[in-house]
Amino acid sequence: MKEGEPRSSIKREPGSHGPELPRPRFKLGQLVSTPGALQALEEAEQNPLELLFRHATGDWGDLGEEDRAENELSIEQGYRILSAYKLNNGVRI
Repeated sequence: MKEGEPRSSIKREPGSHGPELPRPRFKLGQLVSTPGALQALEEAEQNPLELLFRHATGDWGDLGEEDRAENELSIEQGYRILSAYKLNNGVRI
């Protein structure tokens, strides 16, 4: 690193004022949710778009290694992709 360069590992777009956000790893299809998940998000006062962004960029949340490996294959083959997240109130969806 050269003197005077920022120490952050986040890349910036030329001319931008903020960090470059991760890009989606796949196209999202039809978005659906169970009523229970929507209720859990409301009770946790958490925006579902936060979790959708994590999912689309490959942050699978609280999954084991086998499910993570399956997701990588699913991205290549166009299969179903699983993610699970712990909400702010500790509920897992």
